[in-house]
Formats: sequence, structure tokens, C-alpha cells
Amino acid sequence: MVNERNWAGNYKYGATEILVPKSVSDIQKWVSRSSRIKVLGSRHSFNGIADTAGSLISLQKLDRVVELDSANRKVAVEGGIRYGDLARYLHERGFALHNLASLPHITVAGAIATATHGSGVLNGNLAAAVHALEMVAADGETVTLSRDMPDAKEFHGAVVGLGGLGVVTKVTLDIVPTFEMTQHVYEQLPLEQLERNAEAILSACYSVSLFTDWKASSFNQVWLKRRVGDPASSDQPDGEFFGAVAATDNRHPVPGHSGAVCSEQMGVAGPWHERLPHFRMDFTPSAGEELQSEYFVPRNKAVEALRAIDGLRDLIAPLLYISEVRTIAADRLWMSPCFGQDSVGIHFTWKQDVEAVGRVLPVIEEALRPLGARPHWAKLFALPPGEVQPLYEKLADFRRLLLRYDPAGKFRNEFLNRYIY
Repeated sequence: MVNERNWAGNYKYGATEILVPKSVSDIQKWVSRSSRIKVLGSRHSFNGIADTAGSLISLQKLDRVVELDSANRKVAVEGGIRYGDLARYLHERGFALHNLASLPHITVAGAIATATHGSGVLNGNLAAAVHALEMVAADGETVTLSRDMPDAKEFHGAVVGLGGLGVVTKVTLDIVPTFEMTQHVYEQLPLEQLERNAEAILSACYSVSLFTDWKASSFNQVWLKRRVGDPASSDQPDGEFFGAVAATDNRHPVPGHSGAVCSEQMGVAGPWHERLPHFRMDFTPSAGEELQSEYFVPRNKAVEALRAIDGLRDLIAPLLYISEVRTIAADRLWMSPCFGQDSVGIHFTWKQDVEAVGRVLPVIEEALRPLGARPHWAKLFALPPGEVQPLYEKLADFRRLLLRYDPAGKFRNEFLNRYIY
């Protein structure tokens, strides 16, 4: 077995080797001759979703921009490109993506495969920008699926593919004209303010994030990311936001950490790709110090969900670095946690105590069960398959899609066997 772990160090891969292709033909050759194979992205998964008992393929050398179609506002990229690198390329040429995740260090193919997201009531997750996919299927042949196909059902099933359909070698993304943003941080927002003004707070600007350590019934910080020139969010805020007070310097979401590694705040305007992520591309995020979980609930049930979590804060707070609350717009992607519903993500960044976190996750899930909470595919959760599967109405169709492109189960692993099959 390879002696390799994930980004956080909590998961050791069981693969026999890691292959680093230099071309699509390398991938085709290796996939054709393998009985078990899987793709490894930026290793930012916290469970075994990207593992295999066979060979792992790393796309780290397939990280180029293939084509920029300015006229039709699309960009084609290799699957291993990181969002931070792509964002710089686009901005220099006058374009942007609609959304970015907290970390710009993650790869395009890995992020879309698990419906990784950003924030904003009108912003779909990163996978929502996908216009077409090229992948190497189990037989070693390349397959292209597109939103423009006469029957786009397979496309909607394949985008959030959980690594089960093949090796995604090229992704075509929708892009928009570049734009500038400002970011303001406010401190100590009472939970009762969110209970009374949830929609106004969550939709206050282009992207909103709420952070809390659940030591009290309040949010330590509110991060407001405004798009410059957007009439819906162009007003410059004053010193107060629903009872929260403006920060006096750049802040880090985790108490006691330096804001120097975070994207610029204090209302200083800058490019979209330097404001939408919480962390700067030129700082490597800490590794080996945290665990992560996240649950998605319908946006109209956000207050109910947060009340339920607040009732557990004596259990949660001692194990927690920080919790983040974000909004994500509905999409049509079969295995996305936001399929068919505008959602709120409740994210937990835990201290690295695997056993203690494992004990508290079922308690959180029990509290959120009446709200139909869907877990993030690539993070830690304790829900059994019998409770996860009914949350996805297109699961049967997705199984058929997997069997069509991978009939012998080359891309299956313990995670997919447990939660999908």
C-alpha cells in the first residue's frame, strides 16, 4: 500500500500505487488494464470517497487551460487545475467564475465531483458552472457529456459523479465578465437577530458567511462579500449590521489566528478571486490539525436547524474550532446536496479528536433528521446508508448511469458500495 494520507492526515489511503499521468493517453492505458482504479484530487476529502484497493491516479500534471472561448463565455480546463490558478488566468483576460469555495487550492475535477460550494443565495455550487465534461470511462474510451446534448439527463447525473463514472480529464465551465468585490466583517451577531431577520441577513449581499464557535447563542463573525457596482448590494455598510459591530482589522474565522492569511477585508475593493475565498492562494492552509463535517438543509428551515444546533452547543463547543453557515442556490445535478432546493450549509471544523467527533456526529444528525439534512459527500458523517439514500430522489437513475459507464465496477470502492449501492 502507498504510505499517503489526505490533507488533514486523518485518513490513510489503501491504494497499491499512485500514478501521475502526463497525458490523456496515459490515463486511457492505465484505466484499460486496471481492475480497480480511482482519481485523487487535492486530497481535501475527509473520508474514503477517493480511495481504492487498486491504483490511484493523480491529475497534478494535467492542470492546464485548454481553451478560452471569449465569445461564448466558456473556458475548457484539464481536471487537475486548481481554482486559484484558473481564477488568476481568467481575471487577467477579463473573465470570472460565478463562485469560489473557501479554499482556492482545490482542484476543479475534485470539487465538482462532490458538489463543493461557496456562498450566496443566488449562487449555485461550483458544479453548477459546468457546461461539459470529458472523461475516460472504464473501457478506456473518452466520453463527452454536455448541457447542450438533446437529452441532458446523463449530463445532470454525471457532473456530481462522486468519482464513480470515470476519470474526468477536461471540464468546460461557464464564465462571466470579471468584477471587483469588497469584504466587511462584523462581530457578535445575536442568534435571535437571525431568527427574526434570516432572509435579510443571508441575502444582504453577493456572498454571506456566518461563523460561530457555539460557545454562546451568537455568531462570532459575519463576512459580507459585496460585488462592486451591483445595485442589490452596492451600499457601503455602516458600523453596525443587525446588532453586530464592524471589525477594526482583518479577521481569521478561528479565534486566535492571524487574519494575514485571509482574503482582504475592511472594505478594500479587489478582484473577485481575491475576495470570494476566505483564504489567500499564496498561503498554504494548515494540515493535520482539523476534521470537517457539513450538513445541508432547505433554506426555509435554516432557523429551525440553527436552533437545534444551538441546543447542543455544550456538546459541540469543546470539540470545535469554528462553524460556518452559508447559503447555496438550488441546482439540477442528481447527487448534489442542493438538488432541487435552495440550501443552507452548516459546516463544522473540528479539533482532531476522531473518537470524540465520532460520538457527537450522530447527536447532531438526530437533531437535524426531521429537516432532511444531507451530508457533504467528502466530509465526516455517521448517517447509515438507509438514511442517506432516501434523501436523493434520483439515486436509482444514478446507479443505472454508473453501471452503464462502469459495468465491472472499476471505479467502485468501499464508500460507493456502502452509500450508493
